[in-house]
Amino acid sequence: MVFTGVALVVLAFGIYLSSGPVRFYNHFVWQALAFLDGRAEIDYPVGPDGASPGNAFFQDVVPVPTDDGSPSERGRIPFPPLPALVLLPLAALWGLATDVQQVSALLGALAVGVAWWMLGGVRTRPTVRLASAVFFGVGTVFWYAAQLGTTWYFAHVVAVGFALAAVAIALRADPDADDVEMLADPAEAAGGLDLGVALRALPGRFADALLHVDRRQFLAGMLFGLAATSRLTVVFGAPFFMLVGGGGTWVRRSVSAGLGAIIPVGALLAYNLVSTGHLVHPGYEALYQLEAVGWSALGYHVDWAIEDIRYLPQNLGLFLAGAPALFPDVIPAGLGDGDALCLDPALGRGLFELSCPIAVPRDVGMSILLTSPAFLLLLPALRRYGRSRLVTGAVLAVVAIAIVNLMHFSQGWVQFGYRFSNDFVAFALVLVAVGMERRGGVGRLGVVLVGASIAINFWGVWWANALRW
Repeated sequence: MVFTGVALVVLAFGIYLSSGPVRFYNHFVWQALAFLDGRAEIDYPVGPDGASPGNAFFQDVVPVPTDDGSPSERGRIPFPPLPALVLLPLAALWGLATDVQQVSALLGALAVGVAWWMLGGVRTRPTVRLASAVFFGVGTVFWYAAQLGTTWYFAHVVAVGFALAAVAIALRADPDADDVEMLADPAEAAGGLDLGVALRALPGRFADALLHVDRRQFLAGMLFGLAATSRLTVVFGAPFFMLVGGGGTWVRRSVSAGLGAIIPVGALLAYNLVSTGHLVHPGYEALYQLEAVGWSALGYHVDWAIEDIRYLPQNLGLFLAGAPALFPDVIPAGLGDGDALCLDPALGRGLFELSCPIAVPRDVGMSILLTSPAFLLLLPALRRYGRSRLVTGAVLAVVAIAIVNLMHFSQGWVQFGYRFSNDFVAFALVLVAVGMERRGGVGRLGVVLVGASIAINFWGVWWANALRW
């Protein structure tokens, strides 16, 4: 089994490294260099100097106002700082020459290995474990994120690795999480499941949980909290660790995981407060107002909040039904000599024909079910919802994270597929494995859906790089 995991890591690293393009959105390298200089603000805007393209072209940087009204020479990056901290030793060695894309490919490959390890904690046959790990590595948009490695995608790669490790630790601390019947905690059973009795007993159970912290669940919580300091919305996966992990009761699991998670999350809040004077980085709202006006064609509304329930309908449509451009007559500029018209039948169409394709991915995103149809394999697992703590916790985590992301004004543009799915993929992967196992194994349907997912993501990565996204 160890050999299989190592082989998956090596294979994934080769795929990610060989398919990655050259891009220069390396906000976190600039942030790491600022940390090394003892400050939170990066040098910005910096023009090209021959050795570096600079950062004057960066999006998602908020200039720091000067007292005298002169042009700003510093900027704030609103993203959580963990990816920059990961790059800190490399930035100290190589400065702006740090190749984030190579680091992303390596960390992404290691995440595939962690996924293999995590899936070993789910009671499935080896073929299901292998199929699920392969699906994650090259059948989801994690492939696109890992090979690209630009700022937004590097944050996903770091977060996914920690989230997978957190789930793996929780699973091994709780081997009975997937029992068919989700029985009440012993203390609740003794109280006859009476709500009043349960509430009166809660303070005592909470105090007991503080005295009996489960070390493995504490570690799972800390890893989970670290994932959230790379991608904030991962924190809404907390229900999983309330239902799955060490401790024996939901109160003990929650307290143990919560104490672990509060360390990195509390550090993030302290960082925001010290660097900006706010617990939540104000850069998000500033960039929202800028983008809502500048990109109104994408359906942004400047009079709505950055997280607004009114964004749900349009974003849900993209999430479930976003389709590629079929038989396009015009190919975007940047390919060859510019725009190409597909009006001559003699040219012939093809999936990888730059001048006249059958289909081209849409940069605003595409349906998760279209780009990774093997997610449909999780459906049989849903029958255990409410009976299995593992399934119930995973479903609640996926739904909570997805809803918060779908309320966000932007859904990840420019991208292939739906990149925000990386925020909940660690929990969804558990459901895929359980679903396949409940079907009796991988089977023909599993082979077809996983194979289709790999083929579609290969097509998407190829086109996204050809279009220089």
